[in-house]
Amino acid sequence: MPGGAFKKEDNLVVDRSPDGPIAVRFKPMPAASTPFAVNDLIKRYQHAAEAGEHHPVLLSGLFILDLLVIHPFEDGHGRVARPLTGALLGEHGYTVGRYVSIEQEIAESDDAYYQALLDSTHGWHQGIADPWPRLAYFTRLIASAYTVFADRAAAARTPGTKQERIREHVLRQAPATFRLADIRTAVPGVSDQTIRLVLEQLRGEGKVRADGTGRSATWTRTGNTAPFE
Repeated sequence: MPGGAFKKEDNLVVDRSPDGPIAVRFKPMPAASTPFAVNDLIKRYQHAAEAGEHHPVLLSGLFILDLLVIHPFEDGHGRVARPLTGALLGEHGYTVGRYVSIEQEIAESDDAYYQALLDSTHGWHQGIADPWPRLAYFTRLIASAYTVFADRAAAARTPGTKQERIREHVLRQAPATFRLADIRTAVPGVSDQTIRLVLEQLRGEGKVRADGTGRSATWTRTGNTAPFE
C-alpha cells in the first residue's frame, strides 16, 4: 500500500470477534477533514510546547492520542505513532527510547494499550472525551521503560565476565523467546561474536534452542531452565 499521503476515504477502527461479528471501536476524523485536523494538531502542540505550561510527557501523550483518533492514513498508524512517540519525548529530553524499545513495551501491554485508547475516545468529536485513561497508560509506559533501563544499567555494572553476564541475562532476565539483537541491547559492551558463542554453549547444554538462521533467528529457553522469580 502506498504511503506518504492522507487517507482518501473515511475509515473505522473496529474489533473483529473470533465468531465473526464486528464492533466499531471508534470513528476517526472524516477523510475530507483530515488535512486540516492534522495541521491544527501540530500547531496546537507547538504552541503548547512553547508556552511551557504543561508537562511535556502529557503533551506528547495527548498529541499521539489525537493523531490516533484522527487516523489520518489508510493503514500503519501504530508504525507511525510508536517512533513518533520516541521522537516527541526525545525533543523534551526523555531519551529512554534510545536504549529501551518503546514498541516492545507497548506490545507487552497490548490489551491495556487498546483499552486505554478506547476509554479516551468516547465523545472525542464532541470535545468531551476524557484523555486521562490514555495518559495514565502512557505515563506508566514511560515509567516502565525507565525501570527497564535502570535494571539494564545495574546489570552492566555487575561484576563478572562478559560471557557470564550474557548467560545470566538469557537464563534469568530475557523473555522466553528473544533475538540476538535483544541481548545486544540488554547487555551493552559485548560483541555479537561473544553473544553467539554463549548462545551456542547454552544450546549445547540444552538450555536454549534456535529457530531459524541469520538475523531473523529467534532463541527460546527450553524446559531445562526457568526465568528469574
